[in-house]
Amino acid sequence: MMRSSQPLTGTNGRRCKEDEKLINATLRPGKRGYIIDTRSLNVAQQARAKGGGFEQEAHYPQWRRIHKCIERFNILQESLIKLVEACNDQSHNMDRWLSKLEASNWLTHIKEILTAACLAAQCIDREGASVLVHGTEGTDSTLQVTSLAQIILDPRCRTIRGFESLVVREWLQAGHPFQQRCAQSAYSNSKQKWEAPVFLLFLDCVWQILRQFPCSFEFNEQFLIMLFEHAYASQFGTFLGNNENERSKLKLSQKTMSLWSWVNRSEELSKFQNPLFEANSLVIWPSVAPQSLQLWEGVFLRWNRPSKFLDEAHEEMINIIKYN
Repeated sequence: MMRSSQPLTGTNGRRCKEDEKLINATLRPGKRGYIIDTRSLNVAQQARAKGGGFEQEAHYPQWRRIHKCIERFNILQESLIKLVEACNDQSHNMDRWLSKLEASNWLTHIKEILTAACLAAQCIDREGASVLVHGTEGTDSTLQVTSLAQIILDPRCRTIRGFESLVVREWLQAGHPFQQRCAQSAYSNSKQKWEAPVFLLFLDCVWQILRQFPCSFEFNEQFLIMLFEHAYASQFGTFLGNNENERSKLKLSQKTMSLWSWVNRSEELSKFQNPLFEANSLVIWPSVAPQSLQLWEGVFLRWNRPSKFLDEAHEEMINIIKYN
C-alpha cells in the first residue's frame, strides 16, 4: 500500500513517465493495482483546472481508479460544530436531540472513512493487489484511509507500541499539519480557515473498531482520548508544527519531551492497557452498518455525563436507523 498527493496532470493531461514506471514497479506478476482517490470524481475533475487531477487510465493500464468521497475542511468543521451543539443541548427533548445529531452528519463521515479503509484492505488481503491512496495533498483523508487499513490488516498496529509507530509514520512523518488542523479546541464553536477534525475522526474510527473487537486491541479507550487531547493541547512537542521540517527547525526534539517517552513509562502505560486483550493475528473487518456505529460518549459527552434521557435517546437513535 502506498500514499501520495494528486498527480499534477492539469487540463493538458501532462504525463510523468518516472511516476508511471515507479507505480507499475509495485505490481506483482499477473496482478492489477487499485488507485483509491478520496475525492469524488467531480472534485477530482475540478482540480485539473487548477493544475491537479488524477491518473489517466491510458497511461496506467494495469490500474483501476476508484473514487471514494471523503469530506474535507469546512464540511468537517461544520459537522463537528453541529455535533458539539447537539451534545450540549440540555432541552431534554429526544426528537430535537436526535434531529441535531443526525444533522451533524458526524457518523456519516465515520462510515465513509471506514468504508474506504475496508476497500483498501480488501484489495490487499483478498486480491493480493497493490493499492495507491491519495486525495489532494495526501496529508488528510489519505492518511485516515491508509492508517485504518493497516489497523484492519496488521495486528501489530493494534498494540500500544505499534499504534504509536503508526501515528508517527502515517501522520507525523507524512506531514499532517497538526498546527493548522488543531489550532483551537475541538469544542470551539468558531473555526479558523484551515482547521478540521481530521485526526479526531481517525481516532473516532479506531474507537468504533475497538468497540466491535474489544479483545483485539492492547490499548483501551483512554489511550485514544489521551492522543486526542495532546493533539490539540500538550506540554510535549510531538504534535507541534505542521511537518517534520518545521519540527526540525524548531529543534523540538532538543527543547521538548516526547509524548511517547512519557506514555511508555510503566506507571503511565498501565493506565492505557486493555485488560481484555488477547493477541489476534487475524484480519478484522469492522461493520459500517448504521446500528454498528455509535456516538463516542467518552469524547463528546465527557462533561455532560449521559443521563437517563441520553441513554434512552441513544437507544432510540439506533432503533430508528436499524428499522427504517
